[in-house]
Amino acid sequence: MDIAVLKPDLEGLKIEDNPAIVQQKSRDFYWYSPVLKRQLDHVTGDLVVSPKSETEVIRVLAACHRHGIPVTPRGTGTGNYGQAMPLSGGVILNLAEMNAVKSISTGRAVLEPGAVLADIDKATKADSAQELRLHPSTYHTASIGGFIAGGSGGVGSINFGGLRDFGNVIRLRVVTMEAEPKVLELTGEDLHKVTHAYGTNGIITEVEMPLTASYDWVDVIVGFDRFADAARYGNALGCQDGILTKLITPVAAPAPWLYFKRHQKFLKEHQSVVICMVAPHALDAFRAFTRREKGEIVYDASLVEDRKGIPPAYELAWNHTTLRALRVDPSITYLQSLYPFPDQLKLVEKVDGMFPGEVMSHLEFVRFDGNITCFGLPLVKFTTEERLDEIIRTYEENGCPIFNPHRYTLEEGGMKQTDDIQLAFKRQADPQGLLNPGKMIAWEHPEYDYRSGKTFLFKGLERAG
Repeated sequence: MDIAVLKPDLEGLKIEDNPAIVQQKSRDFYWYSPVLKRQLDHVTGDLVVSPKSETEVIRVLAACHRHGIPVTPRGTGTGNYGQAMPLSGGVILNLAEMNAVKSISTGRAVLEPGAVLADIDKATKADSAQELRLHPSTYHTASIGGFIAGGSGGVGSINFGGLRDFGNVIRLRVVTMEAEPKVLELTGEDLHKVTHAYGTNGIITEVEMPLTASYDWVDVIVGFDRFADAARYGNALGCQDGILTKLITPVAAPAPWLYFKRHQKFLKEHQSVVICMVAPHALDAFRAFTRREKGEIVYDASLVEDRKGIPPAYELAWNHTTLRALRVDPSITYLQSLYPFPDQLKLVEKVDGMFPGEVMSHLEFVRFDGNITCFGLPLVKFTTEERLDEIIRTYEENGCPIFNPHRYTLEEGGMKQTDDIQLAFKRQADPQGLLNPGKMIAWEHPEYDYRSGKTFLFKGLERAG
């Protein structure tokens, strides 16, 4: 492709072609996975374009369509699966400068896609004591558009489920990639075409999200001698309808002691822990419940005067657990699993003991289709890709589906499968296949055999490999 012929069409827009900066903007947190690090380390775009309005987005897409140049949208690059990495080069569409909180009203906010989640909550809390229902552990850096296009749930999922659930996104405004780009307003079932689709079928330019009451959440850590007891406590706490929590995260020993360095003075080496965020008015009930369940409260932020340097609880949870482990031991990676209701505790106990010294359990309790159950984000000591695949097979053979974080395509990750409706929308919104090429197998290789056991490699990566 000839980027030089594109530049005159972008005159007046903010562009960046310094190779070092372009490469930096071509990356996300793919390196959490040693498999993706090997596959994607060389990937880079050719040009970064930073639009400041929907009008500028339309102009960029029309110009790139005219010249046949791929476009990969990017929020702030906090995803873990290579979602925002330009496998075919071309333009990185950096949406970070479209970051306005456009309006706030009871139960909802209208936002530009580059608005950072912590900044949104700061604005909504000041305006009307409200906050977003859900956020990832990268709360202070992740953008709302990136969260919707690449995420699935997070802190708050114990109450509200995931982004896939009806009501957790109200409306999206999306621009198509055609000779004359269209602006579409999506609501209801149509939202599922674009949520967790990695920007493969439209560029999000406006988001309307639901809000809930805001609280000054209190971080609490509860210790247990056995991980099975920590898991049972987490499940029981999630079922306590009168105790308002936002996070319930059991982590097996010795991971908390080894990797939560800022909290280590509160922890014991042998203890598994449950990391919680509790509403202030629920603290007395939470403490009474914890005493009844024979848990030991080892850290209660409301009772610690000097919390300087101590990270918030959500930065020990979800994929920040993996990040903290990686900072200590670069050989650590992770998996994502589901422990299906109603057998989640039996499955947790069964799988937890299968890989001593190799896998450390980490759970996130969530509301899933109306029931309390848990996802797993276990820490894995990486040795070989073959051994990693063997561990994955063992989980799945024992009834725990794996959403594979060592794959960069929509289908192989397992969080979302490309159906006929989404594929038809892709044909409508991106008829030349220029939006984030390589991430949707159903578009790139309709005859791909998922039963082959082979990893799908987009043609550019196949050549590089």
